[in-house]
Amino acid sequence: MLGWIGTRADGSPAWQDDEPVAVQSGLLHGTRVATGQGWRPVQALCAGDLVVTFDAGMQPLTGVTRHPVWTGGAPCPSQFWPLELSRGTLGNRGPVRIMPRQAILIESDLAETLWGDPFALLPGAALSDLHGVHRVTPGPGAEVVALHFETQQIVFAEHGAMFLCLPSRGLLDYAGSDDAAWSYQVLSLDQARLLVSEINGDPLAGQPGRTLSERRHAPA
Repeated sequence: MLGWIGTRADGSPAWQDDEPVAVQSGLLHGTRVATGQGWRPVQALCAGDLVVTFDAGMQPLTGVTRHPVWTGGAPCPSQFWPLELSRGTLGNRGPVRIMPRQAILIESDLAETLWGDPFALLPGAALSDLHGVHRVTPGPGAEVVALHFETQQIVFAEHGAMFLCLPSRGLLDYAGSDDAAWSYQVLSLDQARLLVSEINGDPLAGQPGRTLSERRHAPA
């Protein structure tokens, strides 16, 4: 399963094709991203389409892969449900849904203090303690879509969210690679929760109508 983070119902890695798998990364079906042809739903994209990226401008997709959120016959366990960010939670202009291990880009003063960069990539699960975030049951046949590029890229999603997308080589190559294709680093869950605790105490963190891209380019 190229580029996916799949787990069994007990949370351990899934390796066999005949066991129920929860896919926890990728963008949910229906999520719209900025492309060379405007905002388009991820399930409508294919290899070769141009997508707007955070640091590299317009980049072509090298592949698009799809997988059900949950492959088991029983209901999807709640720990694998997507998280929904209410409007304004991270400056987003509308509700945003994210898979538990999908990385999202946020801005944090604490991140700049600790690591010298105000922008940090957090796994979605770390946002569960944020005000305005709750789990949502995936609908029947819910699907996630992974967009792949030649190298890691951060894409612009609707309502101001920004999501990390992996290269086509997938997660097994990621584990042993330190080349330019893997230039972005995702914080550990503990590090990410530290930033979330700061956001919860920051009255400006959830300011509606200001997206990360706008704050990045705002005058000092």
